[in-house]
Amino acid sequence: MESGAKLDNRLFILILQHPRERHESVATAELAVSLLRRARLVVGLSWPNLQRALGDAEDTPVDARRWAVLHLGSVRPRALGLGRPVIAIDRHGQAEADQPAMLRALDGAVLLDGSWREAKALWWRNPWLLKLRRLVLDPQHPARYHRVRREPRREALSTIEAAALLLQECDRRADIATALGDALDRWIATARMRPGAPRRDPP
Repeated sequence: MESGAKLDNRLFILILQHPRERHESVATAELAVSLLRRARLVVGLSWPNLQRALGDAEDTPVDARRWAVLHLGSVRPRALGLGRPVIAIDRHGQAEADQPAMLRALDGAVLLDGSWREAKALWWRNPWLLKLRRLVLDPQHPARYHRVRREPRREALSTIEAAALLLQECDRRADIATALGDALDRWIATARMRPGAPRRDPP
């Protein structure tokens, strides 16, 4: 990738960031958005709907049926037995029938950025998220992010790692996933060298 050029993703990545996360020195949302051509980071607690959260990032009206959100429920992805890194589920926590078609049909995905508790607060404060498709992650490799911040569950990835996995599976762009992973590795190396870098345990 040329210096200054952004990665040309098809799937739009919308990141809703809890205000407290904005002050977290090991947050990765801004890094992800800085690297992707079609991405937006908004900070707050609630928005009236998906279109308002997107603001002017998308020129045409969005169809909520073609958007998904990374779901925060009690579903254990590995228990679904699909062996897929990204799994589309229905409202009952069951895997959708045609996984590849479901993922290809998505126009965008919403990621909730913050600690586990903060992400759950965003989920409950924005009921329009219930209208979106639901995705869960079943990463095949340990999170790189655990080197600077502990997460409560194996499938709880950093925001940039989650975005990379979504683009790998929905856009079939392993190159973008690799570029995001490499950027995260460089960022982690820098973050770990900072004296007294905070490491926040899950609530």
